[in-house]
Amino acid sequence: MDTFDVVVIGSGPGGYVAAIRCAQLGMKTALIEKYPAMGGTCLNVGCIPSKAMLDSSEHYFNAVNNFSDHGVEIKDVKANLGQMVKRKASVVEQTTKGIAFLMDKHKVKVFQGIGAFADPHTIEITPTDDKGKPAGKKGKSGGSQKIKGKNVIIATGSKPNYFPGMEPDKKRIITSTEALELKEIPKKMVVIGGGAIGLEMGSVYARLGTKVEVVEFMDSIIPTMDRALGKELLKVLKKEGMKFHFNHRVQEVKNSGKGVKVKALDKSEKEVIFEADYCLVSVGRKPYTEGLGLDKAGLKTDDKGRIEVNEQLQTGVSHIYAIGDVVRGPMLAHKASDEGVLVAELLAGQKPSINYLLIPNVVYTWPEVAGVGHTEEQLKEAGRAYKTGSFPMRALGRSRASGDTYGFVKILADEKTDEILGMHIIGARAADLIADGVTAMEYRASAEDIARMSHAHPTYSEAIKEAALDATEKRPLHM
Repeated sequence: MDTFDVVVIGSGPGGYVAAIRCAQLGMKTALIEKYPAMGGTCLNVGCIPSKAMLDSSEHYFNAVNNFSDHGVEIKDVKANLGQMVKRKASVVEQTTKGIAFLMDKHKVKVFQGIGAFADPHTIEITPTDDKGKPAGKKGKSGGSQKIKGKNVIIATGSKPNYFPGMEPDKKRIITSTEALELKEIPKKMVVIGGGAIGLEMGSVYARLGTKVEVVEFMDSIIPTMDRALGKELLKVLKKEGMKFHFNHRVQEVKNSGKGVKVKALDKSEKEVIFEADYCLVSVGRKPYTEGLGLDKAGLKTDDKGRIEVNEQLQTGVSHIYAIGDVVRGPMLAHKASDEGVLVAELLAGQKPSINYLLIPNVVYTWPEVAGVGHTEEQLKEAGRAYKTGSFPMRALGRSRASGDTYGFVKILADEKTDEILGMHIIGARAADLIADGVTAMEYRASAEDIARMSHAHPTYSEAIKEAALDATEKRPLHM
């Protein structure tokens, strides 16, 4: 039986990054993945393919609605969903092959199969077929085998969540996974959930001409982010034709054969019926720990299905760690990667740390939405004295030149010390711009620090400088 310094279960952004870092630090490392393609949900049916579809649909939308403003005349523009899906698949294939290359480069031993604990140090690997299902003796490595790990990192990620009455049938009642593989552009789609996943996939089809209606239990979209961001994004998405129904509690979703019927109760408990070709269920994700044999390792999960860990991501069994979506905290790919690096470096005797407040959150609609640090609502609830600075994207020369005038940058700073407490952006390339906020807050910069830094002109990033100027002495230069 082979013994490894570290065995990583799951090859998503948390698992494969943990494996790479362990190998870099001189540890004999094994990685177990049940699918033939590595990368987990993010690379195969999540982050990467959804962004490919978002970019393709945005190109189509611009060709229909915006190119003429730039002097580009195109007749008979058509959306070829099949080609978009094909391109998406190509992007995914290139990316997952890149992960396989990195495993070879760093000499990480990869096992295809389902990894489950036989005891706290022993992992039994059941070989799988190309769909990730148990293959018995038909697996590439024959029958099941066992390996030992001096240390084990659980990185099995998450899967789409749903509530009673809205169980996906993967035909008409779908999750984001099936939404990436549709064969037709729906005439109408109901999206349950106004979070990042629902809005991103809803945007893809709305741009292609689908009538999209979002049914949300809360009173706003992207409710976990600063409220100002949700209000601004709502305006934009409404202008693009999406409809929203807030304070609605879905009771039942039925496949009628050629479509779906969604029953919900509004704020006054009145029943409302929505009919569409498809219903996209996007009410979050839940930890994926089925089949791990946690009981044989002496591990338990909490009431939300998460594996309990301490500050070092160590479980109740000292040599077993868990990272990413199977533990507490936001279900974000970059959070999982950071945790994978942290565990690897802890095992090597180093002293790494993660400031969870500074893990940015991003929604890849257009305009993009991004935030890091405290929201204004959180500061109010905590009773902390703060000041606000903001600047609209429409006041930037770069935004007017590209036609991306929606949105703003908002900076929250301590009223006395001027230290930046939060940065929130909605606008073109917000996903990239938010790194300025993360960097500044990591070094505990003040709003004035950013206000005095030179920002290239013309760029979208000038809005950050201007918002900082507004936060310091209400002295933006271009507003």
